[in-house]
Amino acid sequence: MVRFVVAAILALALRPALAAEVVYYDVPRGAHPHDVAPAPDGAVWYTAQAQGAVGILDPKSGKVTQIPLGPDAAPHGVIIGPDRAAWITEGGLNAIVRVDPLSKVVKQFPLPENFADANLNTATFDRKGILWFTGQNGVYGRVDPASGKVEAWKAPKGPGPYGITTTPNGEVWYASLAGDHIAKIDTVSGDALLVLPPKPGAGPRRIWSDSKGLLWVSFWNTGEVARFDPAAKMWKVWALPKGGYGCYAVYVDDKDKVWLSDWGGNAIVRFDPGTETFESFPSNRRGASVRQLQGRPGEVWGAESGTDRLVVVRE
Repeated sequence: MVRFVVAAILALALRPALAAEVVYYDVPRGAHPHDVAPAPDGAVWYTAQAQGAVGILDPKSGKVTQIPLGPDAAPHGVIIGPDRAAWITEGGLNAIVRVDPLSKVVKQFPLPENFADANLNTATFDRKGILWFTGQNGVYGRVDPASGKVEAWKAPKGPGPYGITTTPNGEVWYASLAGDHIAKIDTVSGDALLVLPPKPGAGPRRIWSDSKGLLWVSFWNTGEVARFDPAAKMWKVWALPKGGYGCYAVYVDDKDKVWLSDWGGNAIVRFDPGTETFESFPSNRRGASVRQLQGRPGEVWGAESGTDRLVVVRE
């Protein structure tokens, strides 16, 4: 484990940056961790995409354990469910996978046969405990953990479904990178209502709701973060400090601060919507390639897929 402390570097605002601690944790070489999910018990789960496994980090000791998911496994996303289990979008197995936090038993929920090779991406739980997921090959769907039933639909504009989120009032929205839109899923019928970005070619990649139900979207192609107000049907867009391309991950913390990964700046960036200012936390290694962010109060976690490390910013 490599550990060091930095002060947030001011990017666009002439105001003092709050001190923050940035800590790195090594994972097995060649794991190329893709997504990361801090759990309520203090552990941090991640997908070792290149090694077909899910990993568990104990931040106190630095110990890492990896659980193989099966032959041909290539996990993409991981989230912690209401049952405190890890739920994984497993692209190699074309299934949603549950890993029990105590027994470590792996259970698969395969997609319907007519949705082979969905290229599963990201998942979210709605307020009724149903898991919703996306697949980049033009798929979105749901799993009922109680019955085990899996349903899927073809995305209205074909390939592209990527990030997905649930709002405080239970709405489920996804972002489509190749399809260049975001969409609200009707959680009863499964229909998707498309919303186009304010300008074509933005490339919405990931999406996260804040506490008010406003949707924050990372625009990969243009290096911007955007906010969509579903009630007013209005967009507002901000360019990252070193924008132009490569705004990948987005996560909104418990204080409604917006966190982003900036591939062009090789950094994790914090955006304050109140002051419309950015603070940047650059990686201490080149090519960090943080693809996804999640957090818990006082901590924001990312997976540096390019350096085989997990990273946390603690405030």
